[in-house]
Amino acid sequence: MSEQAERQRLLLVTGMSGAGKSTALQVLEDLGWEAIDNFPLRLLSSLVDAEGESRAPIAIGFDSRTRGFLPAAIIEQCEALARRDDVEVTTLFIDCSDSELERRYNETRRPHPMARERPVAGGIKAERELLEPLRNWAEVLIDTSEYSSNQLQQVMRERFGKSRVREMTVTVSSFGFARGMPPLADLLFDMRFLDNPHWVPELRELTGRDRPVASHIEGDPAFAPAFARITDTLLELLPRYAAQDRSYLNIAFGCTGGRHRSVYSAERAAEVLREAGFSPTVIHRNLESRPADPLERS
Repeated sequence: MSEQAERQRLLLVTGMSGAGKSTALQVLEDLGWEAIDNFPLRLLSSLVDAEGESRAPIAIGFDSRTRGFLPAAIIEQCEALARRDDVEVTTLFIDCSDSELERRYNETRRPHPMARERPVAGGIKAERELLEPLRNWAEVLIDTSEYSSNQLQQVMRERFGKSRVREMTVTVSSFGFARGMPPLADLLFDMRFLDNPHWVPELRELTGRDRPVASHIEGDPAFAPAFARITDTLLELLPRYAAQDRSYLNIAFGCTGGRHRSVYSAERAAEVLREAGFSPTVIHRNLESRPADPLERS
């Protein structure tokens, strides 16, 4: 067994209450991780040492409700663990926009753990200020503002389900600029220079996954040369990112509404990457959004 394989894998999972930490831990448990939520962090070293020879990967969930929750002390303790030769520590922060968190809490009528007698928005603000050091410190950030529970589960399976922790995970996504920029995009390509299928009545209700929309985009004289340069760039850069020991790479394609040009471009780019030996995850953030003329300005 190699030295890398013998190291204890430890994933620390935290984030905003209501952002999806419980869902993430459930997926990790299904993937074979020993998942423990709200574990007393002062006992973390003892837990790692107690694993003995089994070396089962451990996922520890914690948040503002965890006993002894002090971000600075947590960071110091975990950095000490990461310096050990027999432990490999990864930190994951699950975030979500304040407005979406407030909507979720109001919808479920659950009390926010830090709201007490305050409105939900006040609890969210207080928790965000408390967790800011951990958010800045985390190696991996997943923003669930636009994710359904199923999408979060898919991302967790793709990122943490592989046995080779150091293998670079590639995500290709589409989005609409009119509905907000993606929070985590290492490489972003703006496809709004292409003719917009939204303004063709018979294409408006379709998406970039439909053949008539694909034909319309392919028929734009600007598409083929630009897309060839984009994919050439990706094939040049991805091995270089991997050589720098990058664990994750997020590639985003944007158009105005996120339903036609960006969707088609993301799907085509993923095909090219698969042919080159990569295994990208494809996520279409705004695919299910309804067409809206006021959004489609270009």
